[in-house]
Amino acid sequence: MNSFGRLFKVQIFGESHGVCVGIVIDGVTAGLPISENDVLPDLERRKGNLQKGTTPRKEIDYPIFKSGIFNGKATGFPITILFENNNIRSEDYDMQRNIPRPGHADFTAHQKFGGNEDYRGGGHFSARLTTGLVAAGAIAKKMLKNISINASVIEVAGETDIEKGLQKAIDSKDTVGGIVECKVEGLPVGLGEPYFDSLESLLAHIIFSIPAVKGIEFGAGFKATKMFGSKHNDAIENIQGKTITNNAGGIVGGISNGNEIVFRVAFKPAASTPKEQNSLNWHTEKMENFSVKGRHDLCVALRAPVIVEAATALVLADCMLLEQQCKRVAQ
Repeated sequence: MNSFGRLFKVQIFGESHGVCVGIVIDGVTAGLPISENDVLPDLERRKGNLQKGTTPRKEIDYPIFKSGIFNGKATGFPITILFENNNIRSEDYDMQRNIPRPGHADFTAHQKFGGNEDYRGGGHFSARLTTGLVAAGAIAKKMLKNISINASVIEVAGETDIEKGLQKAIDSKDTVGGIVECKVEGLPVGLGEPYFDSLESLLAHIIFSIPAVKGIEFGAGFKATKMFGSKHNDAIENIQGKTITNNAGGIVGGISNGNEIVFRVAFKPAASTPKEQNSLNWHTEKMENFSVKGRHDLCVALRAPVIVEAATALVLADCMLLEQQCKRVAQ
């Protein structure tokens, strides 16, 4: 439920307004040099650095390594990293407890866990939990030598001009969605398995674990439905598998084909919007007007690129270890 991976495994824990959030990482190569400086740059990117449209809640997010590191190197055993929660205002959530936020997990979590869930700041459903994912992703990137993973926001509120799209949210005093595009270069041919463990399946699995994600497409994506097969097919140019076009997004038959991996991720508008809404008060069982208080992102996609990169790195590190294991067995 809270873990992912086969040989390179991660398990997240914590709540948004609890003592801490964190992650346990298993499968890191013994001897890999690891320090706080390896994960801090990506953690800073995740914060948004006071970027317009991101939450004013700021945490130090300094990684506290509790296990798996000795003399500055991975021991080969599980690495545990903690992040303290200090900048919290739980009273914001006590005030609105009677009205579960539409579009958020407030209602479903309450029903599933019988009201025992930690609802403050979204609890375990909060994007605060992605802090650990970003740290694990930074370590996974170190294991993926000569492979680059880069994601960026390419659209906000339907606008390719990010500032223009964000201004829509500001003018409307509402939240907006966005699209993040991720590209992976240097990946060898052969990662991924047919059907259930296809590279697309694994990437989609973990990407949909990121809060607010509502869609993913690879290569030409949905545009492929409007193309002829002869135009969509990527002609193979040489024996290394390089293709003239890349409508497949670097994955064919669920297996990497050696070309650039390209996929795009759709993020919905954040459920916590300051705009007045009308929804159920589960105490009175009547609908009433309300607005969400607290500190929230106007567009969650703005801080998402580094999270998408991290999730991608976790999948690729796992696939690389599996491929190496298969080759050892074959020998």
